Amino acid sequence: MPKTVEGKPAEIGDLIEITGHSVGDAPRTAEILEVIGELGREHFRVRWEDGHESIFFPGVDATIRHPDA
Repeated sequence: MPKTVEGKPAEIGDLIEITGHSVGDAPRTAEILEVIGELGREHFRVRWEDGHESIFFPGVDATIRHPDA
């Protein structure tokens, strides 16, 4: 299933939020720098809040939103 923001595909500049998997885990946030792959199989080059970059394959725990939302 494609990752969308208000029905539109995720795009550069959107933010990905990952919820904590265990009690006490803080959520993590990353900015999308590049969308890779086709709709429904997309993954992202992201910059995490600590400054490191990685390729991220979103799971069900990932929420995508616009930075001003």
